Amino acid sequence: MTDDVQHVAARARRSDSLELLARIGYAGSGLVHLLIAWIAGQVALGGSGEADETGALQQLKGTPVGGVLLWGIAGAFAALAVWHLVEALLPRHESAKDQLLGRGKAVGKAVVYGALGWTAFRVVTGQGADSGESSTEATSTLMTAPAGRVLVGVLGLVVLGVGAYHVYKGLTRKFLEDLQGTGGREVTRAVTILGTTGYVAKGAALGIVGLLIGLAALQADPDQQTGMDAALKTLRDQPFGVVLLLLVAAGLATYGLYSFARARYSTMAETR
Repeated sequence: MTDDVQHVAARARRSDSLELLARIGYAGSGLVHLLIAWIAGQVALGGSGEADETGALQQLKGTPVGGVLLWGIAGAFAALAVWHLVEALLPRHESAKDQLLGRGKAVGKAVVYGALGWTAFRVVTGQGADSGESSTEATSTLMTAPAGRVLVGVLGLVVLGVGAYHVYKGLTRKFLEDLQGTGGREVTRAVTILGTTGYVAKGAALGIVGLLIGLAALQADPDQQTGMDAALKTLRDQPFGVVLLLLVAAGLATYGLYSFARARYSTMAETR
């Protein structure tokens, strides 16, 4: 990596405006998760709706100020994606293994928030499609590639691994490393509880998504429904599924509240 690229990245990381927008991106993620939790709760009780990012953004669009909020969220997600991309480019004083792992995680976060920003943009401009269908189409397309079933299976394992890491991060409270209290004080107990519960619930939901993708690979079924909405509805249809889905919905809501706290308390400076 050239010194010029790292110099530009360092300048961008010192931008107060970019940091502010990135923090708003965490708040936007909180709002989206609260809406997903609300939809999931309705689905558990017999209602309808798409319990995923696109469904949440579509619901937000239907509010009086939805269009303005969506434009703001799209921009904030884009800024958060840039923030993590910059993080991946900054010099690191670590072992080669730790550098590779750190840069890989930063790039992964940049891709996730970039995708969320693109989804918000498509919804606010009237181009949003059903994300469950998009996920299924992506799986179907990948299935037709050479060694497609293997690739889909690997993708399922990756998503399952991400879910497991979320559970681990919640149970061990590793997420506290991302936060800083005010005035040198520790982060409040309320934020710790929100983070613990939220990460475990989101990890469980992602784990079900990974299992559905893996099932599509094992059965060679390109039409297998995948994605968050399919995962939550699959959970609903299991024994005691309504109760389990309500618990997951409550957990996703706590993750949304935690994301608002993260917008305030995030260190935003791990590699400065």
